Amino acid sequence: MSGFCTIYVTCKDREEALAISRRLVAEKLVACANILDGMTSVYVWQGEICEETEVALLLKTVEQKREAAIARIIDLHSYDVPCVTVWPIAGGNPAYLKWVEGSVDTEIGKDLSSNFM
Repeated sequence: MSGFCTIYVTCKDREEALAISRRLVAEKLVACANILDGMTSVYVWQGEICEETEVALLLKTVEQKREAAIARIIDLHSYDVPCVTVWPIAGGNPAYLKWVEGSVDTEIGKDLSSNFM
């Protein structure tokens, strides 16, 4: 099996998180997405302290797809500087990790990206 990772992203709202998730799953860049609504973020932007409601997005993929997924997220995202970080997956349910690997394998199954173009 390959190396695995979770890509953590913050989005302005549920609709943006869904749009990014659907596109990346359809393009086989990630196996799945978890959307966590109702997060409050406190941060400094352009010298001001900001407090906003955001949505957290957790995307599971293989290391080989990581850079392509990050580039696609940045391309689709509405923020000037979106939060996109990678958390390595050190282990887990072997059957689940095998499913993740198979879900992003372009040799297995059909490409669904035309559903979101």
